[in-house]
Order: sequence, then C-alpha cells, then structure tokens
Amino acid sequence: MTEQQAAAETDATPDEGEVAADYIEALLDIADFDGDIEIEQTEMRTTIVVGEAGDDLGDLSKPDVVAALQELTRLAVQQQTGEFSRLVLDVAGSRDARAAQLQVVVDEAAAAIADGADRVPLQPMSSYERKIVHDLVRDHGLASDSEGEGADRHIVIVAASS
Repeated sequence: MTEQQAAAETDATPDEGEVAADYIEALLDIADFDGDIEIEQTEMRTTIVVGEAGDDLGDLSKPDVVAALQELTRLAVQQQTGEFSRLVLDVAGSRDARAAQLQVVVDEAAAAIADGADRVPLQPMSSYERKIVHDLVRDHGLASDSEGEGADRHIVIVAASS
C-alpha cells in the first residue's frame, strides 16, 4: 500500500469524536433537550461533554442513564469506525458528580480498613471509574486490585503492604 493509499484510508475512517457527537446530538433532538456538545480528545480517550454542571437535562445526567448512553454511544462509534472506543460521556457535570461519589465510597472503605477490615470489595464499575478509584485509594496510602470479569469487574481495597 502506498503512502497516498494509507492516507486516503485514514481520511475515510470517521473521527470517533465526531461520530459520537453526532449520535448524542440526534438523541438530544429526539428527547427535545438542548445542550452544547464539546469533544475533548487525548491520546488515551475521547470525552464527549454535553452541557455544563447545573444544566437541566432531566434524567439524562443520572449516573445509570449516563452509563447506558455512554455504552450506546460507544457501540455506535464502534459500528461506524470498526475500532474499539474508549469514549467517556459527561452529561451536565456527571463525571465530577460521580468522582465525588467515588471519593465517598473510597473514604468509607479506608475507614473500614482502619477499623480492622482485611479487605473491602466495591461494587462493579466501568474501567474509567476503576481508574479513578485506584488513584483515590493510592492517595489514602492503601492498595487496590481489580477482580472479576466483564460486568462483574470490581475493586477490592486492602491495607498497603510495607
């Protein structure tokens, strides 16, 4: 394959962020919601930001709804690009709200470890949320491991070994 052919093939591959933004925009139109959509891309992932914290997007900013919309958007992106997507969706500040919830969960688990618990298993969560929790656990001076497979993948927090 020549360089020109490779470049043409790359140009023909739809951009993950644009595909995701178009998909979310169509969903917002169907639900009759207004919301600005921004695309934030890093080397690791694409984040689609819908609205700002405090925007009234109804139930769309509830954690379970955001998780479902994120998964549907990932599937739509995957279907059009043919590639796995590490897309993250943030609806009306839902990412910051979820990070605050995870902080409380980790604080409670750290307190349980301090009170003598050997290990504290957490509820299953997405890989993005597990990354946040691993970082929060480390900030507490504790250790964490991911256990389980697929939708049952969860974190177990333990005291850090010396």
